[in-house]
Amino acid sequence: MNAGTDTREPRTPAAGGQAADRRPCDLVTVPARQGLEAVDILRRGAEPAVGPVLLVGRCDTLGFLVPPGTADRWDVPGSACTTAGRRPGGAPAVAGTGWLLPPGDGGSVTDPAMLRAALDEAARLIAAADGSH
Repeated sequence: MNAGTDTREPRTPAAGGQAADRRPCDLVTVPARQGLEAVDILRRGAEPAVGPVLLVGRCDTLGFLVPPGTADRWDVPGSACTTAGRRPGGAPAVAGTGWLLPPGDGGSVTDPAMLRAALDEAARLIAAADGSH
Protein backbone atom coordinates (compact mmCIF):
# COMPACT_ATOMS: atom_id res chain seq x y z
CA MET A 1 0.00 0.00 0.00
CA ASN A 2 1.08 3.57 -0.60
CA ALA A 3 1.98 5.81 2.29
CA GLY A 4 -1.07 7.55 3.65
CA THR A 5 -3.42 4.78 2.63
CA ASP A 6 -5.82 3.63 5.31
CA THR A 7 -5.28 -0.13 5.54
CA ARG A 8 -8.14 -0.92 7.89
CA GLU A 9 -10.23 -3.84 6.80
CA PRO A 10 -13.22 -2.73 4.68
CA ARG A 11 -15.55 -4.08 7.38
CA THR A 12 -14.17 -1.63 9.97
CA PRO A 13 -15.91 1.76 10.24
CA ALA A 14 -13.82 4.91 10.31
CA ALA A 15 -12.18 5.77 13.59
CA GLY A 16 -14.63 7.66 15.76
CA GLY A 17 -17.46 6.59 13.46
CA GLN A 18 -20.88 5.81 14.78
CA ALA A 19 -22.78 2.59 14.26
CA ALA A 20 -22.12 1.15 10.82
CA ASP A 21 -24.54 1.92 8.00
CA ARG A 22 -25.65 -1.55 6.91
CA ARG A 23 -27.65 -0.56 3.82
CA PRO A 24 -26.80 -2.32 0.54
CA CYS A 25 -24.43 -0.81 -2.01
CA ASP A 26 -22.87 -1.57 -5.38
CA LEU A 27 -19.21 -1.21 -6.30
CA VAL A 28 -17.84 0.54 -9.41
CA THR A 29 -14.28 -0.55 -10.22
CA VAL A 30 -11.94 1.39 -12.49
CA PRO A 31 -8.22 1.44 -13.31
CA ALA A 32 -6.34 3.30 -10.57
CA ARG A 33 -5.08 6.15 -12.78
CA GLN A 34 -8.58 7.07 -13.98
CA GLY A 35 -10.03 6.49 -10.53
CA LEU A 36 -7.52 8.77 -8.81
CA GLU A 37 -8.25 11.52 -11.35
CA ALA A 38 -11.99 11.03 -10.72
CA VAL A 39 -11.47 11.28 -6.94
CA ASP A 40 -9.64 14.60 -7.45
CA ILE A 41 -12.42 15.89 -9.71
CA LEU A 42 -15.13 14.89 -7.25
CA ARG A 43 -13.27 16.45 -4.31
CA ARG A 44 -12.66 19.75 -6.17
CA GLY A 45 -16.35 20.56 -6.45
CA ALA A 46 -18.05 23.21 -4.35
CA GLU A 47 -19.31 20.39 -2.17
CA PRO A 48 -17.08 17.29 -2.21
CA ALA A 49 -19.11 14.46 -3.71
CA VAL A 50 -17.09 11.30 -3.19
CA GLY A 51 -17.96 8.54 -0.76
CA PRO A 52 -15.75 5.67 0.41
CA VAL A 53 -13.17 4.42 -2.10
CA LEU A 54 -11.33 1.09 -1.93
CA LEU A 55 -7.86 0.28 -3.25
CA VAL A 56 -8.10 -3.20 -4.71
CA GLY A 57 -5.36 -5.78 -5.12
CA ARG A 58 -1.94 -4.30 -5.86
CA CYS A 59 -3.43 -0.80 -5.96
CA ASP A 60 -4.07 -1.02 -9.70
CA THR A 61 -7.85 -0.74 -9.28
CA LEU A 62 -10.10 1.61 -7.32
CA GLY A 63 -13.60 0.76 -6.14
CA PHE A 64 -16.24 3.42 -5.51
CA LEU A 65 -19.19 2.54 -3.29
CA VAL A 66 -22.40 3.62 -5.05
CA PRO A 67 -26.12 3.16 -4.28
CA PRO A 68 -27.76 -0.23 -4.81
CA GLY A 69 -29.25 -0.72 -8.27
CA THR A 70 -26.41 1.13 -10.00
CA ALA A 71 -25.06 -2.16 -11.42
CA ASP A 72 -28.33 -2.69 -13.32
CA ARG A 73 -27.76 0.41 -15.47
CA TRP A 74 -24.00 1.05 -15.40
CA ASP A 75 -22.46 1.27 -18.88
CA VAL A 76 -19.28 3.33 -18.58
CA PRO A 77 -16.52 1.91 -20.83
CA GLY A 78 -13.39 0.80 -18.99
CA SER A 79 -15.21 0.21 -15.72
CA ALA A 80 -17.42 -2.41 -14.12
CA CYS A 81 -20.18 -2.24 -11.56
CA THR A 82 -21.22 -5.16 -9.41
CA THR A 83 -23.66 -5.72 -6.60
CA ALA A 84 -21.32 -5.58 -3.64
CA GLY A 85 -23.27 -6.16 -0.46
CA ARG A 86 -23.33 -3.78 2.47
CA ARG A 87 -21.97 -0.27 3.07
CA PRO A 88 -19.14 0.55 5.47
CA GLY A 89 -19.26 -1.64 8.52
CA GLY A 90 -20.60 -4.31 6.21
CA ALA A 91 -18.72 -3.11 3.13
CA PRO A 92 -17.66 -5.62 0.50
CA ALA A 93 -15.20 -8.02 2.09
CA VAL A 94 -12.77 -8.15 -0.81
CA ALA A 95 -9.45 -9.82 -0.03
CA GLY A 96 -6.47 -7.54 -0.56
CA THR A 97 -8.31 -4.23 -0.22
CA GLY A 98 -7.80 -1.15 1.89
CA TRP A 99 -9.45 2.25 2.09
CA LEU A 100 -8.16 5.12 -0.03
CA LEU A 101 -11.03 7.18 1.41
CA PRO A 102 -12.49 5.45 4.45
CA PRO A 103 -16.17 5.63 5.31
CA GLY A 104 -17.15 8.72 7.24
CA ASP A 105 -19.78 9.16 9.89
CA GLY A 106 -22.56 9.85 7.37
CA GLY A 107 -22.36 6.55 5.52
CA SER A 108 -22.82 8.32 2.19
CA VAL A 109 -21.81 6.76 -1.10
CA THR A 110 -20.80 8.37 -4.41
CA ASP A 111 -23.62 9.54 -6.66
CA PRO A 112 -23.47 7.46 -9.87
CA ALA A 113 -24.23 10.40 -12.20
CA MET A 114 -21.47 12.49 -10.63
CA LEU A 115 -19.07 9.53 -10.78
CA ARG A 116 -19.91 8.95 -14.45
CA ALA A 117 -19.18 12.61 -15.26
CA ALA A 118 -15.93 12.55 -13.25
CA LEU A 119 -14.78 9.33 -14.97
CA ASP A 120 -15.54 10.84 -18.39
CA GLU A 121 -13.57 13.98 -17.51
CA ALA A 122 -10.73 11.87 -16.10
CA ALA A 123 -10.55 9.82 -19.32
CA ARG A 124 -10.31 13.04 -21.37
CA LEU A 125 -7.56 14.42 -19.11
CA ILE A 126 -5.58 11.19 -19.34
CA ALA A 127 -5.96 11.05 -23.13
CA ALA A 128 -4.77 14.66 -23.43
CA ALA A 129 -1.80 14.02 -21.12
CA ASP A 130 -0.83 10.93 -23.09
CA GLY A 131 -1.20 12.74 -26.44
CA SER A 132 -4.12 10.59 -27.59
CA HIS A 133 -6.78 12.04 -29.82
